[in-house]
Amino acid sequence: MSASRESVLCIDCEGQRLVGILAEPEGAPADVGVLIVVGGPQYRAGSHRQFTLLARHLASQGFTALRFDYRSMGDSPGRVDEQRDFLAVQADIAAAIDALLAACPALRRVVLWGLCDAASAALLYVESTRDARVAGMALLNPWARSAATLAQTHVKHYYGRRLRQPEFWLKLLRGGVGLTALRTLAGNLRLARGAGRAADNRSFQERMAAGLQAHTGATLLILSGEDYTAQEFIDYTRQAPAWQGLLTAPRVQRLDLPDADHTFSTLAHQQAVEAATADWLSTLATQPHGDL
Repeated sequence: MSASRESVLCIDCEGQRLVGILAEPEGAPADVGVLIVVGGPQYRAGSHRQFTLLARHLASQGFTALRFDYRSMGDSPGRVDEQRDFLAVQADIAAAIDALLAACPALRRVVLWGLCDAASAALLYVESTRDARVAGMALLNPWARSAATLAQTHVKHYYGRRLRQPEFWLKLLRGGVGLTALRTLAGNLRLARGAGRAADNRSFQERMAAGLQAHTGATLLILSGEDYTAQEFIDYTRQAPAWQGLLTAPRVQRLDLPDADHTFSTLAHQQAVEAATADWLSTLATQPHGDL
């Protein structure tokens, strides 16, 4: 493991200066850098310092990594009531790519790394910009939620398991399951039946699919087994016409961590994500730009 260094990087975004932390290897870096896109609402350190540790690990492996705060998040300027969600951060991502490449002339390509709605933001960025500088995307537990998909996930992965438990039925017969709980189950069943049809929140999921389809570079998909967000994504993409065949394409490398939670909070899962990301980046670093 080689040494690395960190520095503050100021990022100009539509007249505002965003705060970023740049982690660089001490030696010559690979020509592909990593932009860690942060999901919300949180800032550049991430849950249990996840993004800080990831950036430092990647730098120690020879890859420059930048993590930064969107406008109105963390230490970047903006009013609290103007906080941006993943649907409105394209300018922030573009500005961060510009700043990363300007600060590190050895870089020629960038990988977008995102967890949850940051993974969705990366796909939406590629869909809307077709930015040729983006050589790859690392997508972890992408967000594809609508009311229907959430209800379907609860029915399949929570109620399905609950209804197979004898104690549930004993509790029901004894009056221990309240009317509210039964009404919640009935409501989820009604919503779940609509998950395969065009739902009221489908547009951004279809744009995500278009982004992945348009992306000519490599994609690393990491999914947690103990995470409803990941299960929603899996279930949704299996049935949505726009997603058919996309996740099994040769350019998509998939890693499933059956016991991991949403943020890979244990040391073992954190290290598994770091190692998988570094290994995947190593394959990109050995390929010419035009072969991605």
